[in-house]
Amino acid sequence: MNPKDNQEQRPKQKANEAILLAAEQFVRQTLEREYTGHDWQHIRRVTQTAKAIAREEQANLFVCELAALLHDIADAKLNASEAAGLQKVRSWLEHNNVNPQDTVHVMEIISTMSFKGGGGKAMSTLEGQIVQDADRLDAIGAIGIARTFAYAGAKGHLLHDPNVRPRTEMTEAEYRSGEATAVHHFYEKLLKLKDLMNTAYGKKLADTRHQFMLAYLEQFYAEWDSQC
Repeated sequence: MNPKDNQEQRPKQKANEAILLAAEQFVRQTLEREYTGHDWQHIRRVTQTAKAIAREEQANLFVCELAALLHDIADAKLNASEAAGLQKVRSWLEHNNVNPQDTVHVMEIISTMSFKGGGGKAMSTLEGQIVQDADRLDAIGAIGIARTFAYAGAKGHLLHDPNVRPRTEMTEAEYRSGEATAVHHFYEKLLKLKDLMNTAYGKKLADTRHQFMLAYLEQFYAEWDSQC
């Protein structure tokens, strides 16, 4: 890059840095006291992972970071409706002068990245695939297990009921509202995620975390049945 091009890029870079800092402050304030596993620390981890994958895949780092920071602001579980959550994100982007092209891209990512019972629309951009992978990686492995039980406790769900089998086919509404135990969630979502990863780096990270969950479940059942 010649010096003139570099000078022209600096104002945009500074503006993007200011937007990311404002997004971080907004999300931290909004989600710091959220107790279902969708808190600020979840956002921080997803953002760091998204940035790492974006560098590996040579994607638009700004879009990946901004979408990762804002993705749970729109979550239907944390808003009156999915539409209300998405409007909250759009309003924030517009108020903070994010350019229209990046706004459209970020909104597309956030509106389509959710698991939704496994039947969600495929991500149409590399950046969307990266943010989705980062979010899914935080749902599996040791952190994913901890978040699963935190969510179950917050919602009053049982740890496990061996007399009730996990659901295999669900609509999005059934996935969102149906009764389930914490252990059911492994079979209804978490153990499916390894095969739904988009990027090569995401798949590599997911495999290790998937194996950890399988080992955890084996130990869980042994202790549940008092096999010492």
